[in-house]
Amino acid sequence: MINTKVKNSTPHKVVIVGGGFGGLYAAQHLAKAPVDVTLIDKRNFHVFQPLLYQVATGGLSPADISSPLRSLVKDNKNTEVLMGEVMTIDPDKQLVKLRYREISYDSLILATGVTHQYFGQDSWSEKAPGLKTLEDALEIRRRVFIAFETAEKELNPEKRQEWLTFVLVGGGSAGVELAGALAELAHGTLKDDFRHIKTSDARIILVHSSEHILPTYPPNLSKKARASLERLGVKVQTGTRVIDVTENTITLKQGDKVEQIQARTVLWTAGMKASGMAQILAESTGVDLDKSGRVKVTPNFNLPNYDNIYVIGDLAYYAYIKGQPLPGIAPVAMQEGQYVARLIQSRLKEKIIAPFRYIDWGNLSVIGKHAAVVDIKGFRFSGFLAWFIWLFIHVFYLLEFDNKLIVMTQWAWSYLTNSKGARLITTPGEHPVIELEDEPSVYNLST
Repeated sequence: MINTKVKNSTPHKVVIVGGGFGGLYAAQHLAKAPVDVTLIDKRNFHVFQPLLYQVATGGLSPADISSPLRSLVKDNKNTEVLMGEVMTIDPDKQLVKLRYREISYDSLILATGVTHQYFGQDSWSEKAPGLKTLEDALEIRRRVFIAFETAEKELNPEKRQEWLTFVLVGGGSAGVELAGALAELAHGTLKDDFRHIKTSDARIILVHSSEHILPTYPPNLSKKARASLERLGVKVQTGTRVIDVTENTITLKQGDKVEQIQARTVLWTAGMKASGMAQILAESTGVDLDKSGRVKVTPNFNLPNYDNIYVIGDLAYYAYIKGQPLPGIAPVAMQEGQYVARLIQSRLKEKIIAPFRYIDWGNLSVIGKHAAVVDIKGFRFSGFLAWFIWLFIHVFYLLEFDNKLIVMTQWAWSYLTNSKGARLITTPGEHPVIELEDEPSVYNLST
């Protein structure tokens, strides 16, 4: 075991790796503690992940849901921020090694989250991007609007329909919200913007492996969410697995039936695996990982053999409440970050605090305008009230006032005008080449 007590008069050094919800909440709750805090992240900003899908579909801009880490902790006089990537950890010497320097610690908090899980088919990642980071959202936005722009130029009806077919894999909250936003975009926002295609001809298909979308919700809410998606024009295929993805084809299996869909845009929201930090920890400390690569922690979130190394958020496998691992959602990471901050302070004072207790406030998912499902403390409902509560809670949890104000303004304008103003193709990427037909052709909106 590593001693977490103060050594002589030197301030206790807390290093936090990861500026997501878990790491940031830990830093904020250590702001007045007698410790020195170093917050490390590969990026210089915190992103509000629950709204990534709105960036991906042009409803919000990246800056609307992001905040500079330095701005968020600027009033924490005991905190410094470093932009860098952790390469290795030496738990015995208590060192975090970046590309350019080593940083010593007395307590280490790791909150680097998760990435996409392609279930052994990592080659699919290039053809079916996931949605975990701001960069992912911008890449999806590029592909979605490139698809419409290319369809506008395509003369071959079959190839045009390929560009107007969008397949989303994964029926959890991210997949459902992305599918709903994409349907509203195609069937509403863009319907008068093009001259040679009907964007309402877009096929939006949501594929999910189990029998119900939103599997963590009660079955009746899952059915209501499905009905809301179908009213928006989304085709929902449950009990369906992906068996192959190519540049313009996705192959699905439903029972004994195998189906090929010609689609140029496949988006992936199914499954997750821990970030590379988990493997670094396993190699340096011998800690056990679960099947998704998450780190198995003690009830206090530290490693079994190192009581000064804590793992929180999506990176942690914590199964001490009802025997089930806590879900990878923002409220879990927030509460874990706050708890570990309190735990470190109590250990410095040689005090004991109560075991971690997760307060489950429930689940919310939005499907579209006036359509959402809510499961909060036994209250389960859908429709306009659920949609309004979803709006309020997401604005409330945005970290900076200017973000709250901008997002509320954007949503109000979008509600009144059915417009999404961030429909820009700005990220690098090759534009598709349109092959000319042997015979001259003309646009025909009826095809």
